[in-house]
Amino acid sequence: MSLSAATSPYILLHKDNPVQWRVWGKDALAEAAEKNKPIFLSIGFMGCHWCHQMNQESFSDPAVAAVINEHFIPVIVDREERPDLDQIYQLAAQNMGHQGGWPLSMFLRPDGVPYFVSGYHPRQERTGLISAAKLFEEGRSIFQDQKERLIQNSDAILEGLKNLYERDMRTGPENINLDLAALRIGQRFDVFFGGMQGPMKFPNVPLVEVLWRAWLRTATPQFSQLAFTTLDGILFGGMYDHIGGGVFRYAADERWMIPYFEKALADSAQMIDLCTGIWQFNRNDPCRQRVEETIGWILREMKTGEGFAAGQGSDNTGSDGEADAGRYYLWSEAEIDAGLVGTFSARFKQIYGITRDGNFNGKNILRRLGNPAPTGEADEALLARQREMLLKIRSKRPAPVRDDMLLADWNGMTIAAMARAGVVFERPDWIGAAKAAFDHVRRTLGEGDRLHHSAINGIKGAHGFADDYAHMARAAIQLWEVTNDNQYLVAAKGWVKTLDTLFWDNERGGYCFTPSDADPLIVRARTIFDTATPSANGTMLTVLTRLAFIAGEVEYMNRASTLAATFGDEMNRVLNMAGTFIAGLEYLANALMVVVVGTRGHSRTQELVRTFWSKNVPNALLVQVEPGQTLPEGHPLIGRGMEGGQPTVYVVQQGRVSSPITSAQVLAQGLTLPYQLQQQPQPPQQRTA
Repeated sequence: MSLSAATSPYILLHKDNPVQWRVWGKDALAEAAEKNKPIFLSIGFMGCHWCHQMNQESFSDPAVAAVINEHFIPVIVDREERPDLDQIYQLAAQNMGHQGGWPLSMFLRPDGVPYFVSGYHPRQERTGLISAAKLFEEGRSIFQDQKERLIQNSDAILEGLKNLYERDMRTGPENINLDLAALRIGQRFDVFFGGMQGPMKFPNVPLVEVLWRAWLRTATPQFSQLAFTTLDGILFGGMYDHIGGGVFRYAADERWMIPYFEKALADSAQMIDLCTGIWQFNRNDPCRQRVEETIGWILREMKTGEGFAAGQGSDNTGSDGEADAGRYYLWSEAEIDAGLVGTFSARFKQIYGITRDGNFNGKNILRRLGNPAPTGEADEALLARQREMLLKIRSKRPAPVRDDMLLADWNGMTIAAMARAGVVFERPDWIGAAKAAFDHVRRTLGEGDRLHHSAINGIKGAHGFADDYAHMARAAIQLWEVTNDNQYLVAAKGWVKTLDTLFWDNERGGYCFTPSDADPLIVRARTIFDTATPSANGTMLTVLTRLAFIAGEVEYMNRASTLAATFGDEMNRVLNMAGTFIAGLEYLANALMVVVVGTRGHSRTQELVRTFWSKNVPNALLVQVEPGQTLPEGHPLIGRGMEGGQPTVYVVQQGRVSSPITSAQVLAQGLTLPYQLQQQPQPPQQRTA
């Protein structure tokens, strides 16, 4: 297959290389087997600076290409288009002693089993990096001259992968302790600067969420301290784009000061969700600002149709040198002075740490961490106006390369976050954008109850993976909770049915990453690891529990309970990679349903609904019921209705129902975590509310 027919913008960047690239598939594997040649697999993505460097330096060099073409079947993969391949071969790389990351240069036997791995290599040798020519000579030599050792080692790698994905990961509920899990995660956090300990820092929102939930659950101050220290580092340091909104992918230093200048939609979606919850708890104004600015960036710069593009790269359009990385986001002191003339630029420079010599390659990364704080509302208003002025100037610069791919899972995450933020901050325009994006994804990527993972320019890519179904189902339920429109509930049920039919492992339990009718890979992944996308198995714990409450169908709760037990042992083994699964376990254990019975247009009904959304109760689900509405068989609210003719709230937890609540103030007090529900007497059952 010619690369010119590819749907990935990253792969299309390689179509004019002298390397005779193939795309992953049966044809490439069959050719490797027929010619008995090893496969050279290169995995990267549009936003990866070093992927572009290797393309421009090594893959564009005729001498390097000649070696590749003669001795290998070269295959190029976009990790955002084929996360199934990336997941398997990244894990294989780590098992082979390589740190992983992108570009991933993986050498495979003709049957797809890896035998040698490396990463970025320039055309000419540099300190600590051999040349690309030497890399391919080593890959060739191992395959041709060390056959016995190659087979032995690669068989061991394959066996390790199978053991990881196919082994029994179950444990009993007595071995799952949420507080202990949060404690062990907290011990791995940097107490001074936040985030996981190490020289580089990633946002890792699922783990911050675990710590935040532990604080709400236990009131142990160390948990909130770690969460807020991390949040401050991300939102005030160089990790945040203070001019245009959105978070960068990671920081290259432990203090969150120097970012890797790439934005992924998934990171910002998770940050919107986290900041929305923090604001609900303490009305933290920086969190409100970051939500507003980040959604502004998504709606301004990431729209593709009514959906959202995957991300922005670190390099400017048409750049051909390393020095261009991040240029779009950097400022000299003179540029700041000229851009803010007449607006007291000295104050801006003081707050954002702008100096003549700069803090990164002679220019300035804007950051508020460690600098004087604004003194009040007037200061903040001035800064907002100055940021708008600089944004207009920046918009005239050559923009970073945008990855226009529409991804079902990342759009699902963004839709859910935007819908929730819309109702919490009373922004109907955000809810409208979330609804429009949902319709766009369903129309562009959907086929009945099946999904495709990606599309670009309306051309569909690979069939959907478990992450796509899980996150689109989560988005559908979030939209149902916000709008009470049953079309979203129907969509969620359909996608969950597909997951149960095509992705569930009937022998071992849990959802596999690929469907049963997909082309087989060397292993079929089944995991709770969070990557750029929170894991499907962790996400589904929450989705299934919510559907059980909404639909009153015990099968959903049974599946959630089975899922929890399936990966209990694995969760204890890889806590720092299982944040979404841990949060899902808490949702399953402590979920509560807040049911508002009342006419939806009634002012008192809306007051109760607004009160619910004003509180941060991560394990809660809002259900609105009209007076006289028929409820599902066995619903805990059968026999209950409005108290004294007034809109009324009932809180349901573990099958128990609270006393009727008609006061918004009482509801607000009751929703202060941890929520403790007292046993209430059960009235005679009727089937209307």
